[in-house]
Amino acid sequence: MHLTVNDIEMNYEISGKHKAPVVVLSHSLGSSTVMWKPQIEELSSEYQVLRYDTRGHGDSEAPDGAYDLDLLGDDAVALLDALDIERVHWVGLSMGGMIGQSIALRYPERLLTLALCDTMAVVPDEMQGVWLERIEIARESGMDALADATMERWFTEAFRSTHAQAVAPIRRQFVATAVAGFVGCCEAIRCLNYLPRLNSIETPTLAVVGEHDQATPVAAADAIHDRIASSERVVIPNAAHLSNIEQHELFNKTVLDFLKRH
Repeated sequence: MHLTVNDIEMNYEISGKHKAPVVVLSHSLGSSTVMWKPQIEELSSEYQVLRYDTRGHGDSEAPDGAYDLDLLGDDAVALLDALDIERVHWVGLSMGGMIGQSIALRYPERLLTLALCDTMAVVPDEMQGVWLERIEIARESGMDALADATMERWFTEAFRSTHAQAVAPIRRQFVATAVAGFVGCCEAIRCLNYLPRLNSIETPTLAVVGEHDQATPVAAADAIHDRIASSERVVIPNAAHLSNIEQHELFNKTVLDFLKRH
């Protein structure tokens, strides 16, 4: 389904238990609603589930130019307003977790809980070159040129070799991502620095991270957990960046247990 919110056309999907509390699923850079397939059945049995394609991704509009995380947060809040949804449980992975931090810092009244999965709160200066290189490659050679290295970061070698059917749709979606949307969101991510402000977040928070996540490592989850007093931290064993796919059963149990406690 599509709605025009915050001056862009946004794609979204709603499923699950009618009139139950709403869980929002916010995806990673270079993905879309497709990455949440392993979560839908279990979450939908007890909650109403809202998935959406972030600006520049999937079937949402991809304007040219640099985005910022507050803009991406405003997109999500505008979607909630358009759907007449007041408060939600936010589950964001990677970029989706960064957007969740933006909302928690600026619109805390809209959140029941906050699950920050395989994400970080600051991009250090030494990583700026990496992000600028990804932007340059995408512009010059397209998304396919980044796909193999991205899958290597997102999944462990063991998972890639034994679960090709699970990796394939994620790779296809990455390659299909609009270059303008990817670049716009890369610009937003490389300016990330919410770390000094996290201690103001009072929303019950869960920090989840894959044991072998190289993109947003355990130390990044620890930094979030250390600064949010109302938080807990869980490490998912035998998983890399997309822990929700690689170890979906444990990921689902971790998130559902947290939601039920709040």
